[in-house]
Amino acid sequence: MGEQGHGGARRAVQTWESLFRAQVTIMRRLQSDPVWDGVTLREYDVLFSLTKGPDAGMRLRDLNELILLSQPSLSRMVDRLASRGLVERRSAPDDARGTVVRLTPAGAQVQRSVGRAHARAIATYVGGALDDDELATLQDLLERLRAAQTSIPDVAPPAATDDDGDARGA
Repeated sequence: MGEQGHGGARRAVQTWESLFRAQVTIMRRLQSDPVWDGVTLREYDVLFSLTKGPDAGMRLRDLNELILLSQPSLSRMVDRLASRGLVERRSAPDDARGTVVRLTPAGAQVQRSVGRAHARAIATYVGGALDDDELATLQDLLERLRAAQTSIPDVAPPAATDDDGDARGA
């Protein structure tokens, strides 16, 4: 940290806190919107994510990479969405142990309907605060931040210390 082109620790933490707080504030508004016609925001996230995959569907593990749910929680949610006829779940053609999830026509209709209203709310809450140039800059910065994560090494665990605060094994 502190190298040319890299932010300092304090600025990075302050920026993360601002980003996180902005997301929490906007997400709370989005969750309370009257747009969730028969689906929750998390269920909509699954339906929306499925529109980003191939028409044949997505493997459950690939879908799991796009959303913020544990694998077991996602599996239960997919079961609930399937029981309501919004998605179908079947064995992967290349591996019977894998599961492929796909939107049904009813699920695609719900996603489009809710998605239009959700997009209007996002445009209001985010677009109401930033102009087009600011939105473009923020989008660029966030994409760079996301893309850079694969090349940034994980944080090393802190060294174990003895009761005197000295590093063990030194």
